Amino acid sequence: MTSNRPPRARHVRVLATLGPASNSVERIRALYEAGADAFRVNMSHGDDASRLKLIETVRGLESELGRPMTILADLQGPKLRVGRFAEDRVELRAGQRFRLDSDETPGDAERVRLPHPEILAVLSPGHRLLLDDGRLVLKVTAAGEGWVETEVQVPGALSNNKGLNVPDAVVPLPALTAKDRHDLSLALEAGVDWVALSFVQRADDVAEAKKLIGGRALLMAKIEKPAAMDDLEAIVELADAIMVARGDLGVELPPQEVPGAQKRMVAAARRAGKPVVVATQMLESMILSPSPTRAEVSDVANAIYDGVDAVMLSAESAAGQWPVQAVAMMDAIAREVERDSAYEGQIGFVETIPEPTTADALCAAARGIQKTVDAVAVVCFTTSGSTARRIARERIPAGLLVMTPKLATARRLGLTWGVHAVHTRDITDFEGMVAKSKRMAIRHHVAEAGDRLVVMAGVPFGVPGSTNVLHVVRLVGDELERHRR
Repeated sequence: MTSNRPPRARHVRVLATLGPASNSVERIRALYEAGADAFRVNMSHGDDASRLKLIETVRGLESELGRPMTILADLQGPKLRVGRFAEDRVELRAGQRFRLDSDETPGDAERVRLPHPEILAVLSPGHRLLLDDGRLVLKVTAAGEGWVETEVQVPGALSNNKGLNVPDAVVPLPALTAKDRHDLSLALEAGVDWVALSFVQRADDVAEAKKLIGGRALLMAKIEKPAAMDDLEAIVELADAIMVARGDLGVELPPQEVPGAQKRMVAAARRAGKPVVVATQMLESMILSPSPTRAEVSDVANAIYDGVDAVMLSAESAAGQWPVQAVAMMDAIAREVERDSAYEGQIGFVETIPEPTTADALCAAARGIQKTVDAVAVVCFTTSGSTARRIARERIPAGLLVMTPKLATARRLGLTWGVHAVHTRDITDFEGMVAKSKRMAIRHHVAEAGDRLVVMAGVPFGVPGSTNVLHVVRLVGDELERHRR
């Protein structure tokens, strides 16, 4: 990877979903040029061949542009659905009784099959059932072996195979279905960098998935179930990152509770030094319109003011009519927020307390040193990426130039706040560290003559987890021309 492209003029990352509107090399290149830092492949859609083609296209673009590209494979997770109706559709009235059972007979206006016996087994009177993304609401009034009786609280039309949400109970289903296991194997073989685990309910779900991944990718836990909020700290501790997945979370939680839940998730991830992504309906109107609503712009901006690592586009870039414009708008919002004089103060709303380690102590010190000497960038040498993530946790208001000999590490850092990762040969001595810091800072357009850099590395060089050096260097005029050559 030899490209000398400058870093983005912002710290927050943009994650763009690929799909029918963005499946060609020309369109994906346009998304990257517009500001996409990482690409999401939704494993819920398409077949194996189409998903592999997207991954291969991104990797081909990576080679062409000479920049590490980050790919996230998003697993579908367990989908709960009702069965089929004899006439395909029924109309449920407010207050009427409606039964869900294990009978395979096609449904009618009084009952329908629920092909999930494990769900029927845990439902109790008082539990709510949300159908068709919450458009219909049923309340369980009685339950027996293989059946529940409900009362319709929010009426409407219900048709074949509509989705079902159970917000009031921990669903006894594994987070990884048979389809997910197949898709996970496919994604890992194709070399994705991140795997997103859907419908996480407990830390055990994360542990199971990480065991299957076996270090071949990093794991992002999607928080979209109220049960996950009860186990949030343990989930954040086990996962490599979290996603605030507001789609299903907004169905199962009252809408007015979602903003507070988002704040708690962002704060938990920030404290742990784990990347956090905010997703779903961020620029929803841009699926059909070339411009977002003012409310959507404020939503994106507020997430950035909270110091999230990345904001995500879903259907806007995957299937919308204006995918490139949606990415460009996300980029423009981020730049404007980060230019605001209030930004630095607002992203500090979470207190990040250093762990009692040398690396944490140096990372915390780097922030104060950078501000005191007005360094334009922090330069970090890392093998695993852990030091880069720890520095990013400090939200230092300067560039973060990360150099690593491992391409996998450079790719995985594409969702970390502020990081501009460079895949390059490792250093072997202190003089080489200083020289390479200067050379790469100049080549990647993060420093000029007279600028100072804060450099971090570990001695002995090349040993993961040994960060113990913090050094300040200054570029002088003759170095500028020499290192440009």
